[in-house]
Amino acid sequence: MLNVSDIADAAKRLLLGRPVRSENLGHTLLPKRIALPVFASDALSSVAYAPDEILLTLAVAGFTATTISPWVGLAVVVVLLTVVASYRQNVHAYPSGGGDYEVATKNLGPSAGVGVASALMVDYVLTVAVSISSGAQYAASAIPALRDHETTFAIVLVMLLTLVNLRGVKESGRFFAIPVYLFMFAIGVTAVVGFLRHLTGNLPMAESAGFELVVQPGFDEGLMGLAGAFLIARAFASGCAALTGVEAISNGVPAFQKPKSKNAATTLALLGGISALMILVILFLARLTGVHYAENPHEQLTSGGQALPVDYVQHPVIGQLAEAVFQGVPVAFYIVSAVTGLILVLAANTAFNGFPVLGSILAKDGYLPRQLHTRGDRLAFSNGILTLAAGAIILIWAFDAEVTRLIQLYIVGVFVSFTLSQLGMVRHWTGKLRTETDPKVRSQMTRSRVVNSIGFAMTGTVLVIVLLTKFTHGAWIALLAMGGVFVLMKSIRKHYDSVSEEIELGDDASAARALPSRVHAIVLVSKLHKPTMRAIAYARASRPNTLEALTVGVDSEDVERLTAQWESLDIPVPLRVLDSPFREITRPILGYVRSVRRESPRDLVVVYIPEYVVGHWWEQLLHNQSALRLKGRLLFTPGVVVASVPWQLSSTQGQTGLEGTGYSAKNRRVGY
Repeated sequence: MLNVSDIADAAKRLLLGRPVRSENLGHTLLPKRIALPVFASDALSSVAYAPDEILLTLAVAGFTATTISPWVGLAVVVVLLTVVASYRQNVHAYPSGGGDYEVATKNLGPSAGVGVASALMVDYVLTVAVSISSGAQYAASAIPALRDHETTFAIVLVMLLTLVNLRGVKESGRFFAIPVYLFMFAIGVTAVVGFLRHLTGNLPMAESAGFELVVQPGFDEGLMGLAGAFLIARAFASGCAALTGVEAISNGVPAFQKPKSKNAATTLALLGGISALMILVILFLARLTGVHYAENPHEQLTSGGQALPVDYVQHPVIGQLAEAVFQGVPVAFYIVSAVTGLILVLAANTAFNGFPVLGSILAKDGYLPRQLHTRGDRLAFSNGILTLAAGAIILIWAFDAEVTRLIQLYIVGVFVSFTLSQLGMVRHWTGKLRTETDPKVRSQMTRSRVVNSIGFAMTGTVLVIVLLTKFTHGAWIALLAMGGVFVLMKSIRKHYDSVSEEIELGDDASAARALPSRVHAIVLVSKLHKPTMRAIAYARASRPNTLEALTVGVDSEDVERLTAQWESLDIPVPLRVLDSPFREITRPILGYVRSVRRESPRDLVVVYIPEYVVGHWWEQLLHNQSALRLKGRLLFTPGVVVASVPWQLSSTQGQTGLEGTGYSAKNRRVGY
């Protein structure tokens, strides 16, 4: 008969697949054609919302301001290509997968490394929240039934993505490869058709081209003055969301096929070139088709001097472009919108590959719980995947899946890691140059240091701009979260260091090997039955110096019956009865055990507890739980060992999953 644990195990195997042996880890490594969609999907998909955020920010100052959007995008592309070039140096210098954390730790110190790690972990969670929320919005624009249900839909998408990633890196990579390449193809076709129609003079205007942008208070002079400069800087900072995901490749180098560093560097170059081209194409097409995009369309957009109706639905920029470029072919609009929404969902997969690997490295170094370091039965870092999913779901629910609110928190963390990583690489090359004598190698190192120095200057500048322009819009929440994660990781490391120091053998190794002077065995007895007799037999077999049975006198009639039965069977173990006027069991036993310890501090006390092993969860509710309470309290008593003596009930037959071994790790024990 199947029990709950068998059903759960069968469901797990159905959803995740059969366990994979550790020696098959090499078969999970990724070729470049799979690694590109796995690790670059976040950066590639940013073209679906980075242009939106640039246009949305500039729209505050009216139509004239939006005309500079391609040049803002060009500035973003310059930073993107510089960062990609810088990270190509990183993957060659540090191919172990530590990424920015390893670079900062080795060159700037442990605290800087933990700071980078905390920033990256927060940003990975935000990556999932932003990407999934943006994908939900695209889906709602194409499927009206999803409107007003974006949050629920987004949470379901996170759960599905989690399930796919739990199956393993290579399996998820194959699943995501086709949609990513379809997205690139869709944007490419949109660009080619759009520019061809523009050159031939028949490019239609976007649906929003006929609307007028209402200039918001404080921007009557457009982009002139300090307010205008601040707005441009804020638009640039929002557009720099396109850089998120670049660092994931440096964390994922171990997942590449050999030669790992070379393949990772090539993938980085492909990522940078494709992303840069896509961003510029979309922004220039948006200008040619007259796309207007506003945060509050009912307040910022008018038609014929009248505000837009409340039920007006504003489509994202790519949706408006597809509708204009493929005018007369509505199916093309739905295909582009669907593929874009899908890539936004799958972009979160970059975080699902980066976060667990980084978490594993941090756990190995003692900054996170060690459970994050181990792989699951599909060779994926399952605990890290589940942790990331939980954090993203909380954010999506808290911010109601609104991309505009979430993106304000988004890029702070990644630019903290960018800046510290580039500074670390500058120090790395400086240290290498002090000892290197080969002129050819020195020349190569000098060029690398120049690239990383430029990267440091650019990312540092962007970080300052992001902090200045986004702090009051929500960036402070991200900074607070990073600080909290930083303190948490430092506290975990302090705990692990303290425990290691406390349990280390040191100079008193001989004392640790010393045997106790005597062993005092105590068998707990509630009734005289088979489990009790087995516990007594086990205790006698261990040949302790002293052995006694112990019961608590809660009911006088039960005590008399037990005593009489004990004497009639002539059991060769003395029975001690503890008085309990308040009908307690735990407190009298603890008091007696501690009294034994006080009388003979060098003695070892072994407490044997008979326990039932039940086959069904509901059977546990029908038995006394005092054994669990006793064990929990006795564990805090020095010099005391608790020995559980199991007695398998008939309901366990055929349900252990380990028939013939005489042992079941799955069954629950209750008793005493």
